[in-house]
Amino acid sequence: MQKKKNLPSDLLIILIWNILTVIFIFTPFLSETVFRTILGIPMVLFLPGYALIAALFPKKGDLDGIERIALSFGLSIAVVPLLGLLLNFTFGIRLIPILVTLCIYTTILIFTAAYRRDKLPPDERFTVSFHRFYEIIEEEFNTPKSRTDRILTVILIFSIALAIGMLYFVITTPKVGERFTEFYILGPEGKAENYPTILKNNYPSVILVGVVNHEYATVNYTVRIVLDKEILTDTWFTSGHNQTWEKNLTFVPDKEGTDMKLEFLLYKEDNFTAPYRDLHLWVNVTK
Repeated sequence: MQKKKNLPSDLLIILIWNILTVIFIFTPFLSETVFRTILGIPMVLFLPGYALIAALFPKKGDLDGIERIALSFGLSIAVVPLLGLLLNFTFGIRLIPILVTLCIYTTILIFTAAYRRDKLPPDERFTVSFHRFYEIIEEEFNTPKSRTDRILTVILIFSIALAIGMLYFVITTPKVGERFTEFYILGPEGKAENYPTILKNNYPSVILVGVVNHEYATVNYTVRIVLDKEILTDTWFTSGHNQTWEKNLTFVPDKEGTDMKLEFLLYKEDNFTAPYRDLHLWVNVTK
């Protein structure tokens, strides 16, 4: 009976990390937490390079521990932009496609590395003994080295820590661009056409109004519908940054006339001195 083969512990951890990253990306209430950032940083900065090194150098004598760590960071920094360039010509460079692509990329390399290690004699396979991790690090630093090697090691560790800190800052710090609000009205088919221009007096009419908040803050809005300078209805709501508010608003024309100006006015933070955004239609109101 053939013995069941288990995935090496280091590769298994990367695989679990990939799965957790995907879960935190696509689960709505998890995707807004800080844990998505914590999972995403190694996925960008370290794991792609480590998986590639594991696939290229399955023997434990190929590289020492510090070399593997350094190359893992270095190759990750090299691989991620290349994958980003590929995405630029396919799905576009956005956070979710990048992380999903990195998960697929590292998963393929994980099983490639596991296959290559399995082809080697057990005593030649590279393994990570996590229970001896502290001993390995201590041995690495206590091994007699020249002064130049020690300086280079310190510089390497400092550079890695600096790169992690800068990446965390870039990811977690919101980039504030232009602040604005989208304001639009749509016809009955949900398109910017076929607007109702013939209305009936004292008969309810409906139009779809949309507001998209790009103000980098939660904003209180008011949508006011005005016919021939007379207020027909006010609608109040609150919207967070990057949130879209759409609603069919009902209003009742209270007078007859031709070529009447039907205005849709958007106010912000109860400032009614002047509309923040405005739209209008020219309508006829009949009996």
